[in-house]
This record gives sequence, structure tokens and C-alpha cells, in this order.
Amino acid sequence: MKGRASIQCTYNNTIITIADLNGAVLGWSSSGHLSFKGAKKSTPYAATQVVADVAEKVKKYGLQELEVFVKGVGQGREASIRALSNNGFNLIGIKDITPIPHNGCRPHRPRRI
Repeated sequence: MKGRASIQCTYNNTIITIADLNGAVLGWSSSGHLSFKGAKKSTPYAATQVVADVAEKVKKYGLQELEVFVKGVGQGREASIRALSNNGFNLIGIKDITPIPHNGCRPHRPRRI
């Protein structure tokens, strides 16, 4: 059975959602959901633990192949992709869907220290 894994890695958290091809969510988890607090939520170790948790949740559906969509620039990007392949999933493709502004909103002013 095939599915989609959406990985959102921000500077503060890592959220992973696994859905089937119709878009129905089969399982999700985040590093804050696993009791990581503060700066520990954004670590690569927390991302691997999130993948292990969500893989345990979706094991009963018999997923074998995943198409991975990665959004964000956090530390858990590569660690979560590596952990997905180590947890027995066959990764069909990896796609980066990080939103990029085409000169949209004006950025914040730089801090003066």
C-alpha cells in the first residue's frame, strides 16, 4: 500500500503526518507531542523519535511505500527522512515544498545589539 508522508520542520518543532493517497490521515506526531520541550523539540534526535512514533501508529494499515514531502528549514529534515527509510518504509520520492516568497511581505527589521 502506498501513502504520503508530510514532514514540516521549523526552527522550533518537527511535525510528521502520514496519509493515504486519497488524503485521509492515518497517523501524525510531533516532537512537542512526545514531551520534548523548548530547544530539544527541534533536534534531529527528536525528529527520529517522531518518525518512530508515527511509524508505530500506521503499522496496522500495512503501508510499505511512501512519497515524502518536506516543508521547512529545521534541523530535523534529513534525520526524519533517514529514519523513515530505517523504519521499513520504501521511499518512492522526496519532494521539497518549502514556500518561497516572490518578493512578498516586507521582512522584519534586523535587531540592533
